Amino acid sequence: MTDYANPPSGFNPDTAPRFGLNAQYTKDLSFEHPMAPRTFSMEGAPQISVNVGTQAERVNDTLFEVTLRILCEAKHGEETAFVVDLYYAGLFIIANIPPEHVEPLLLVEAPRLLFPFARRIVADATRDGGMPPLMLDPIDFLQQYQRSKQLEAEQQGMA
Repeated sequence: MTDYANPPSGFNPDTAPRFGLNAQYTKDLSFEHPMAPRTFSMEGAPQISVNVGTQAERVNDTLFEVTLRILCEAKHGEETAFVVDLYYAGLFIIANIPPEHVEPLLLVEAPRLLFPFARRIVADATRDGGMPPLMLDPIDFLQQYQRSKQLEAEQQGMA
């Protein structure tokens, strides 16, 4: 059993690695349903595209804001049935982490923690807009990060 009252010798909480979510919030949310009420009488499911992006900004020495943008667009032919555009953010504390690990924490782990909450907001927005709830598939943020790094390396190689 771990004795939390007596940490191991040499342990210093000021130098211990820390990564945590301090707050999360909706920065911006837009739902548009330009074809209403015609969408309710249309046959067939719309074509839905989903784009997800992440961005991280330093707030101070140990605090970072990570923003997850989710843009969903549904179309019937050339006409837009609905659009959901969400910017969902979190404030993350990162302290005593080696610099080479900070970027993956911000662009992989932070969005992974935020995504379930953003997914629910998208589902609620589409349902509240009169459409069936749009349930987004889970996103592999590690694969997305690796793909962006590979693309970045290819672009640097071409320059």
